[in-house]
Amino acid sequence: MQTNTEHVTCLIIGSGPAGYTAAIYAARADLKPVLYTGLTPGGQLTETTEVDNFPGYPKGITGPILMEDLKAQAERFGTQVRFGLVTKVDLNAVPKRLWVDDTIEITADTVIISTGASAKWLGLENETRLRMNAGGVSACAVCDGFFFRGQDVAIVGAGDTAAEEATYLSKLCKKVYMIVRRGEMRASKAMQHRVENTANIEILWNSETEDILGKDGVEGALIKNLKTGETRKLDVTGFFVAIGHKPNTDIFKGQLDMDDLGYLQIVAGSSKTNIPGVFAVGDCADKTYRQAVTAAGSGCIGALDAERYLAASDKH
Repeated sequence: MQTNTEHVTCLIIGSGPAGYTAAIYAARADLKPVLYTGLTPGGQLTETTEVDNFPGYPKGITGPILMEDLKAQAERFGTQVRFGLVTKVDLNAVPKRLWVDDTIEITADTVIISTGASAKWLGLENETRLRMNAGGVSACAVCDGFFFRGQDVAIVGAGDTAAEEATYLSKLCKKVYMIVRRGEMRASKAMQHRVENTANIEILWNSETEDILGKDGVEGALIKNLKTGETRKLDVTGFFVAIGHKPNTDIFKGQLDMDDLGYLQIVAGSSKTNIPGVFAVGDCADKTYRQAVTAAGSGCIGALDAERYLAASDKH
C-alpha cells in the first residue's frame, strides 16, 4: 500500500563508489540528491577487506571504511542517503516515477542509476565462507592479485575475462592453475594463445572445483577431472572466480536499452541512456573495467550530465 509520495530533482539508485561520487557532485551542484542504497549499502566493496589501488590512500584502506568515507562526504554536501530498494520504475513518465520497497512513490526530474553488478560464484560452502571472511577467495584478479605475489593460485573460467586475469596473475604469481570445465575455452583465439604460451599457467581441462580448503585462508583446492573422475589437490593460497558478472538491471528491462547480458547501454563519452534525464554509471554499464576508481569517475560524469540536462530543460 502506498504510504508516501515526494518529488526530487535528482534520484540516485544504488550506492558504491559510482553512486556516492555522483551524489557528491550532484549535491555540490545544488541538485539536492536523494540516494537509495539498495540492499547492500556501499556495494561490492563492502565485501573487500583490503583496497590498495584507490587513489589517495597510500597505506591502503578497507572497503567498508572507504565506502563510509564516500558516504560521509556525500552527506556533508547535503545528500540524503536512505536505506531502501527501488523495486519498480516508470522512466518514460514525466517526471520519472519510481517505487521504493513497493510502498513509497517518488517522482524525479533526473535519475542516476548506479546499481552495480554482482559476481557469479560457484556456490560452494567454503567459497562463501572464505570470501566473506577475506580468506583468499576473490572475483577480481586486478583488485586482489597483488596480495598473492610469488604464490601459487587457481582461477576458474574459460572466457576472455578469465584468460586475461590468468595472464595478469601469471606476472605476479609463481604458478597459476586455470580450471576449465570443458575441453575448450570460450575466450578469443588471441587470448587462448596468450594463456597457452605463458609458461607458468597450467590449464586443467574438463575439470571442476569440488571444494576449497582452508580455515582462515585458502590452503588448497580439490579439483575433479570430469572425464576420468580423478580428484587432485592443488596447493594454492589464492582462488579466483572469473565466470562472469550479472548487472543488477532487471527492473529496467523493457525501458532502457541493454546488451544481451543486461548491461545498460550508454552514449559513448557520456552516461546518457536512451531515455532523456536517465543516466547510468558504474558497473551496471561497464563490463570492461569494473574498478572502484573507474566507477567513481563515471559517477562524476553522471552528475555532470544530470546537471547539464536540467540546465538545458530549465528545471534547475
